[in-house]
Amino acid sequence: MKPTLFFIFILIFCLSIVSCKKEKKIQQNFGKFVVDEGLPQNDTIKLLSKYPELKLYRTDVNESKSRTAYIVQESTIWNMSGRFDNYTCKTNLKDDTLNISLNNNNKQFGNGPLVKVFNGNFFIKNYDPKTLKGEDKFIPAKAIYQKLVLNKDKFKKNDSIYGFIDYKSLLDDDIKKTFRGYFRALIK
Repeated sequence: MKPTLFFIFILIFCLSIVSCKKEKKIQQNFGKFVVDEGLPQNDTIKLLSKYPELKLYRTDVNESKSRTAYIVQESTIWNMSGRFDNYTCKTNLKDDTLNISLNNNNKQFGNGPLVKVFNGNFFIKNYDPKTLKGEDKFIPAKAIYQKLVLNKDKFKKNDSIYGFIDYKSLLDDDIKKTFRGYFRALIK
């Protein structure tokens, strides 16, 4: 009886090791952001205030009356590509980290980057479009190129933030995503 139980235990242990799926790690490439105090006078930023905020979904409640972002994303897989420009910007300050969400999600699915800014540095994470309601998941990505320009380097709640992003990444070794454009928001 003991050898049989021991054999079953070893078999189950081996099967559990073999069946474990190795999770890909999200590579975080830190960069230094550039400060350009003249960014609020940029022509694209000025145009944002002349258009209403995008209402991406019927259930959306817009936090801003005017548009918060004009970002063009181009996704390429094999020889096919698609362009999207339906992004909004939301920001929040948590401790010393400014979170800038450039996204087109409704908490059920979405697309875009989350930019985390702190101590003169930043890193970018890509939202995973396959999420359950109310959760934020990120997809592993390798940054090919990243540039972030903000109008200031000190942040506090209820301040306006203006920015420019130029970001190219590789997802799952075959999907290239490029995000490029301007954004503005009130820090919450």
